[in-house]
Amino acid sequence: MSESTLTKDTLVIERFFDAPVALIWQLWTQPDHFKNWYGPEGFTTFVAKMDLRIGGQRLICMETQTPDGSSMKIWTGGEYTEIVPNERLVYIDSLTDENGNVVSPSAYGMPDDHPATTEVTVLLEDLGGRTKMIMTHVGVPAEEQGANEGWRQSFAKLARYIETVLNNA
Repeated sequence: MSESTLTKDTLVIERFFDAPVALIWQLWTQPDHFKNWYGPEGFTTFVAKMDLRIGGQRLICMETQTPDGSSMKIWTGGEYTEIVPNERLVYIDSLTDENGNVVSPSAYGMPDDHPATTEVTVLLEDLGGRTKMIMTHVGVPAEEQGANEGWRQSFAKLARYIETVLNNA
């Protein structure tokens, strides 16, 4: 089940998962898990560096094949600002180069007025073996449907990955 709300410069998506909150937390905070689900359909996340502490840095790279057959990489990075294990994860998210240096959105073909920096908050609630997740992405332009669809596809991949993890446990 999924619900999303897009208000001016904020995207909120609520999802329920048939998995314990501790597992969902691990999937958000452990690079080897994160790489298995993060990114829209057709993208592979092959870099996920996470220094999970307040002020710790994160660096992520997703890759996809373009229609002309070339490879397109999108680097993002940022800093963790709040961490409450199994409950709350907040981080700053920016478009970056491969070294984590913030770059203009135009470097990735986005309009110059697209925000260079946004904030992502993940709230997890234990529902007795199930998990309610609310993801809030602040700073996404209201007319930006790409972020909404990208997160929806990522969370569909997350749901499939949860099944794989639970079936192999």
